[in-house]
Amino acid sequence: MLTIGIIREGKNPPDHRVVLSPAQCRYLIDTFPVKIKVQPSKNRCFSDAEYEKQGISLSSDVSDCDLLIGIKEVPVEDLMAEKRYLFFSHTIKKQPSNKKLLQAILRQNIELIDFELITDDNNQRLIAFGEFAGMVGAHNALLTWGRRTKQFSLPRMYQLQDYQEAVESYKHIQWPPVKIVLTGTGRVGQGAASVLMDMGIRKTDTATFLSQSFDEPVFVQLKSEDYLLRKDGSKFNREHFHRYPSEYSANFAPFIEKADIFINGIYWNFKAPVFFTKEEMMKDTFRIKVIADLTCDIAPVSSVPSTLRASTIEEPIYSYIPETNGESYPADEKGVDVMAIDNLPNELPRDASVSFGKKFILGVLPDILAGNTSKIEKATIARKGALMPSFSYLEDYIKD
Repeated sequence: MLTIGIIREGKNPPDHRVVLSPAQCRYLIDTFPVKIKVQPSKNRCFSDAEYEKQGISLSSDVSDCDLLIGIKEVPVEDLMAEKRYLFFSHTIKKQPSNKKLLQAILRQNIELIDFELITDDNNQRLIAFGEFAGMVGAHNALLTWGRRTKQFSLPRMYQLQDYQEAVESYKHIQWPPVKIVLTGTGRVGQGAASVLMDMGIRKTDTATFLSQSFDEPVFVQLKSEDYLLRKDGSKFNREHFHRYPSEYSANFAPFIEKADIFINGIYWNFKAPVFFTKEEMMKDTFRIKVIADLTCDIAPVSSVPSTLRASTIEEPIYSYIPETNGESYPADEKGVDVMAIDNLPNELPRDASVSFGKKFILGVLPDILAGNTSKIEKATIARKGALMPSFSYLEDYIKD
C-alpha cells in the first residue's frame, strides 16, 4: 500500500494551493490502495479542520510516507533525504534561484518527479494550473483598468470564496467600451477568454477588431499566425515556427494602435520575435494603457519590454514609463499599467486545487501505483544522487 504525504508549502511568499482537497483525499482512501497523511498548515486554502472532518490523518511527521507531494519548490532546509518527491521544481530551464535546490536533492539521494514534465503520448502536459492563471489574469486585467480609470471597481479574486462569486460580481458592472487583445489559445489563453465571456464581453474576429469602433467592450483572441510573419514570405507554419522561431517577425503593430488592454497569455520562446519594443511604446500611436502579462517573462529577456519585474498578489500593479524604461506608481498618466503576478492561480486556490486534484487522480496516480511507467520515468529528474539521462544537460547547472 502506498502512503502519500501532503507536505505544507514552505516557500515564501506562501502558496495556498494543495494537490488534493479533503474530499479528494477521502475518495482516494476509499477507492485506491493508499494511505494519506497531511502536514498541518495555517496557509493552506483548506483548513486542517476540513481534512480532519474527512477522517484524514494530520501529522507534522511524514517521514514514513512513500511519496511526498506539494505544489511549489520545497525549501532546501525542509527536504528529507532518501525520499521520493513530486512537485513543481522549476529547475529544467536552469533557473538560477533553484540551483541550490537541485544540488541538495542530488546530495541527499532524493528522487524528484516534476509535475511540469508529466505528459501524454502527444507530449502535452497532463497536469497544470494554466487555466486558472488565465482566469485570474483576465480578471486582474479588468481590475487594473477599473483602478486606472475609476470607471468601475472589481473585488480581488483572493477575497472571494470561489470563482462563482466573481461571476456574480460581474453581473452588477457596466463595462466601458474597451478593446482587449488576448494572445494565446492554450490553457492560459482559454482560461482568460472564458472569464472575458463570463463578464459579457463580446468576442470578435481580427479584421472586425482592427477596422471598427464599438460602443461596447470587445476582445479578440490571437493565435501565433495572427501576428507573426515568416521572414522569407512563405505561409505561416506552426510546426516550422516552433522549430525555427527566429525565422519569423512580429506584425503586432496594428493591435497596439487599436487596443486599450493587452492580455499576454502565450508561451514565448526567447528566439521568437517580441510583440513590440520600448521604442514603439514611446510613440503616440501606442494606445494600450493596461498590460496583463500572464507569462511574466522578465525584461530584457521577454516578449513584453514593460515587464520589469514580477508584481505580487499584495501589490499587483505598477506603471511602466517608456521614456525612462523604469517604473512608477500605478495609474501614472505617463505610464502603462502592468499586472505581472507570477503565481496567479494562488488568488483562486480552492477552485485551482480541486481542478488540479482531479487531473492528478485521473492522469497521474494510476501510473504511480503501477510503478515506474514511462510517463513517470520521463518526468523524473533525479534518482539516487544522479540526474536521469534526459536531464544530463543540467550537469553544468549544478556545478558550483
